[in-house]
Amino acid sequence: MASPRLAVSALILLLAATVAAQTTTTPAPSSTKAAAPAITAVSDCHPHGTVQYCVAGASEYQVEGPTKTEEMEPRYTDCHAHGAETFCVNSKGDDVKILVEEHGEEEPGHEEHEEHEEHEEYPNEEPASSGEHCHFHSGVEHCTGGSESSDKKSCARTDRSYNKPLRIGLLFVILATSALGVFGPILITKFTRMSTNSIVFVTLKQFGTGVILSTAFIHLFTHADLMFGNECLGELQFEGTTAAIFLAGLFLSFLVDFLGARFVLWRQARRGSPGLEDVADNKTPSSTPSDSPDGIVVDRDARGAHMHGKPDENLNVLVLEAGIIFHSLLIGLTLVVAGDSFFATLFAVILFHQMFEGIALGTCIAQLPSPRVPMRTKLLMALAFALVTPLGMAIGIAVLDRFNGNDASTLVAIGTLDALSAGILAWVGIVEMLARDWLRGGMLEEGVGRTVMAMVALVAGLVVMSVLGKWA
Repeated sequence: MASPRLAVSALILLLAATVAAQTTTTPAPSSTKAAAPAITAVSDCHPHGTVQYCVAGASEYQVEGPTKTEEMEPRYTDCHAHGAETFCVNSKGDDVKILVEEHGEEEPGHEEHEEHEEHEEYPNEEPASSGEHCHFHSGVEHCTGGSESSDKKSCARTDRSYNKPLRIGLLFVILATSALGVFGPILITKFTRMSTNSIVFVTLKQFGTGVILSTAFIHLFTHADLMFGNECLGELQFEGTTAAIFLAGLFLSFLVDFLGARFVLWRQARRGSPGLEDVADNKTPSSTPSDSPDGIVVDRDARGAHMHGKPDENLNVLVLEAGIIFHSLLIGLTLVVAGDSFFATLFAVILFHQMFEGIALGTCIAQLPSPRVPMRTKLLMALAFALVTPLGMAIGIAVLDRFNGNDASTLVAIGTLDALSAGILAWVGIVEMLARDWLRGGMLEEGVGRTVMAMVALVAGLVVMSVLGKWA
């Protein structure tokens, strides 16, 4: 009896072991269904570097396999599951594996990868955010617009690959253009019958007056304010720094004019030249006399002519040239250290800038009286202007690999020179050019035609130079 019972017990144990083995080795069918999303096709395929991503519904998926741009296709269809993996079919009928994890949700580091790929495409330029307009001021990239929530910019030097041969070649183009603008009026009045009172010369001079005024306010004052407002300089303790330095330049110009006029009077007194009283005795009948505090009748017109005589005019032109030279030196540096992405545009703008500024200075030099100022002196003054911008470019080329426009000392130096030059040109443009020609000079008595032509030229100089201020 024991043996049948033993056999039955062994059979029961064998069946139990078989069931247990089947239960542990058979996978649950529900897990496979959960791993594969319901994707029938993917489209809008695009690369991020060498990796391709496609869109299905509102999700983005990575395509495993294609690594070259020519192997990537815009869409894949007939998507199906093989176990826990998802595959789609390309145009050749081959299966392409789709990674079912959604791109952009739980894939850390992809955004940084995308930014890195974009920066590597243009390794020598700073990536600009959407809506930003960036341009260079003295090697400092100034951006307006875009997102205000961007991180604080780095003040370290930005390494760029500069096209030095191009910059060296264009240095001579700037030299020729500056020389053409400044020497033109001088040589025309010397070797032709055109006088400084001709309509062409008057038009050129008033156009130059507008150029000088616009350069002072639109270019120099604005650029100086941008330098002193740079984040890398920190917050200035005195908010009116730009205006204060501008005022110093204006006052220095006034002081030079005043001391120059006093020196002329002192020299005339020592030589026994006619003073104010003698000039008053020779006044014309059309003059309007006025009593001086000493009881001496002084002719206002004669006094104005005396106080603004030839020596004073020579000094004014020297002051004008000093302000222009400071500015032109910085312009040469600005052009060279700008990145290649903006260099061509800035070069075209500065080319016109130097031409117009040269015309403005050349007309003033040409008006200097020849007996007192020889032609050799006039040509040397013109040559100084023609050489100063190429000199600035040469300095910029020499320091191109070390220049950091975001350095605090560089920002202070450039901002100070810009603001100081702005004050000098503002004084010369308003007092010595605009007011002298239109309020105390020949424009008061000109006919309607010449007056209109001169006014149009003046406004044209203001407008053209102000428009150029958008880029330079």
